[in-house]
Amino acid sequence: TESPHSFSIVLDDWGVTNQARSGRCWMFAGLNLCRVDTRNVLNVKEFEFSQNYLMFWDKLERANFILEAIIETADRPSDDRTVAFLLQNPISDGGQWDMFTALVAKHGVVPKSAMDETESSANSSRMNSSLNYQTRQGAKRIRDAYAEESGLDVLRRIKDKTLKVIYDMLCIHLGTPPTEVDWQWKDKDGEFTRSGKLTPLEFAANYLQTDIHDYVSLVHDPRESSPEGATFTVEYLGNVVDAPAIRYLNVDIQLMKDITLKILEDGKPVWMGCDTGKQMHRDLGLWDADLFDYASVYGADFSMDKATRLEYHQTAMTHAMMFTGVDVVDGVPRRWRVENSWDDKVGNKGFFLMNDSWFAEYMFEIAVPKEYLPPELQKALELEPIVLPAWDPMGSLADE
Repeated sequence: TESPHSFSIVLDDWGVTNQARSGRCWMFAGLNLCRVDTRNVLNVKEFEFSQNYLMFWDKLERANFILEAIIETADRPSDDRTVAFLLQNPISDGGQWDMFTALVAKHGVVPKSAMDETESSANSSRMNSSLNYQTRQGAKRIRDAYAEESGLDVLRRIKDKTLKVIYDMLCIHLGTPPTEVDWQWKDKDGEFTRSGKLTPLEFAANYLQTDIHDYVSLVHDPRESSPEGATFTVEYLGNVVDAPAIRYLNVDIQLMKDITLKILEDGKPVWMGCDTGKQMHRDLGLWDADLFDYASVYGADFSMDKATRLEYHQTAMTHAMMFTGVDVVDGVPRRWRVENSWDDKVGNKGFFLMNDSWFAEYMFEIAVPKEYLPPELQKALELEPIVLPAWDPMGSLADE
């Protein structure tokens, strides 16, 4: 008999990772994508980059990003919608593909052995609460100084003092990030290699072989206000100040499927963002658009389409993962294999099955090499992006 977790194309021969009780899915999915090529370079079966290392720098960079935004909006009242949004959850765990690449470009990467998980990286809520307190307190001091007509130099000094406190707190919770790694390993064939001391940027240059900076984010936003073929950014969505702005290219859902399939057929996994909690059976590791018949259970109407659900906050991107396989029948994908980061106790040893019906309804984003886009969409990337407000649901993955 057929196993439901069988696929005609499967890339993975490795174990899953575990983000534990944190919202770092975007970061885990990004590092999981990169480790595929790194495993081949090192000739090892299992390898993980340090998620804790990137988490440290993301928190510090995000605090700087938010406080710069507070300086920029200091002339507005505290109940201004943008200011209120910035202060709502300033140092969350969530993020976006472009935020991941910005961190790697500035800070590099290290192996997990160089900065392993801690209690706070795996269970981040208490740490985040303290970080949010200090960020909001710093924001108040900046705004108070602005109200007293202090100059920009004074506001920046307040920001820097706040960042020093946050850096020290992060060292307590996550450990001090290494400035260099003494790297050596034994590969699958028993061959020992010693690379010596490498900075995180040197480690990335040597062993992170996936050209993530040539990737682009494709989204499916079916709202009437979001034309296909247009590019978008979200105001005040980011972490690294002066990094390229977050940019999405809006495409048809069928094209998103076609590109995902082509990349998998070429032997490469695909980073993606979706609304994971809808129509999901966690233990079985299953998503299907018709998994639960709510209309029959309640005798009520559950017929909003994807655009309406997005507009009325019934759906949004909530989780990032990675496609590692697909089952194709007569040239058409019928189900997709997904590498999650919820440990190996759920699904098929941590891998999930997504029926194609669910892809259409609850998939929102993929990050792909630019070469997979048709020429007209590659040209569309040069368009000036439409700026969505900070609270738009297309930025929701960064709020987790």
